[in-house]
Amino acid sequence: MKKKILRFLKKIWFLNFVRRMWAASNYFNYRYFQIFKWGLNSNEDTNFTYDITSDNRKVLIHTISAITNTEYNLVEKYIEEIENDQYLVEIISQAIENSNFKHVADKKVKLGRRIGWYAFIRILRPKVVIETGVDKGLGSLVICSALLKNKEDGFEGKYYGTDINPDAGYFLQGKFKTVGSIIYGDSITSLKSLNETIDLFINDSDHSANYEFEEYMTIANKLSKEAIILGDNSHCTSKLADFSLISNRKFLFYQEIPKDHWYVGSGIGISYN
Repeated sequence: MKKKILRFLKKIWFLNFVRRMWAASNYFNYRYFQIFKWGLNSNEDTNFTYDITSDNRKVLIHTISAITNTEYNLVEKYIEEIENDQYLVEIISQAIENSNFKHVADKKVKLGRRIGWYAFIRILRPKVVIETGVDKGLGSLVICSALLKNKEDGFEGKYYGTDINPDAGYFLQGKFKTVGSIIYGDSITSLKSLNETIDLFINDSDHSANYEFEEYMTIANKLSKEAIILGDNSHCTSKLADFSLISNRKFLFYQEIPKDHWYVGSGIGISYN
């Protein structure tokens, strides 16, 4: 009887429309609670930070394991290193407390997809890492932390961040500055003037598709043979996939899934040989 009634109601356009709208909204209603909670507990207004879900963390580890031909357990070990880096937590807390931007930053450290950046660096042991777009410098610290660990293992490496904002990178302090520095100015201009062979390149600057692609073209002849490019814009443009195609490189995309946050997540575009 109930099935007959439902079949009849579905034939009435307006009632079916309301039923479908209600069903669709149920996929997003939880976001409103997350937005409210975030509004109360966070100061951030851009470059939101969050943890990723445990299942999504496993997908990230598998992705890195497959690309680098590294055992799952070793990738996870490296990720646990950064997740338990108390010096990084202390530096961020001090930097925020002493900055003019503490009203728009959260002291609780949540690294999201950046734990993948860390694992790539620990595995690849790059001599030169470049990140375009620094903002506060959370990625800078993650990268430099990995380089410092590599240095302990006998593998030297250095980090260059680029940003047009002279206030960017205020997290980069303490021993992290022994392996990292920031170049201020237009990122493409900075890349053109940089006389280095790049082993790992991370795009996270101007998020327009054309600018992103121009960055890739600018560094194309500066890449080492086994260089990897990580795109922080690949969730909304195909430019790294396009560059990989014309450069005869492979491309994969890891979709980030934030834990208990309203933002749907970014991801990591990965271009490799």
